[in-house]
Amino acid sequence: MRCVGLGVFLFLSLLTTSAFAQTTAERAACRADFQKLCKGTKPGGGRVLACLSQQRDQLSEACRKVVDAHAQQ
Repeated sequence: MRCVGLGVFLFLSLLTTSAFAQTTAERAACRADFQKLCKGTKPGGGRVLACLSQQRDQLSEACRKVVDAHAQQ
């Protein structure tokens, strides 16, 4: 349980400081998808966004919109 909590903390920290997700709504939209599909992904260097992008067909609709919006930037 401790590792999961640390992973969530690192993920949220990454999203707070990266260009990937600028708002609380964006972080919330992708939180479950990150945990399900990319929780082993080390934050930094755009790796979380890349992982989510690679799993695009499995993302929730809300997270897919966030990922697509950042891909267009």
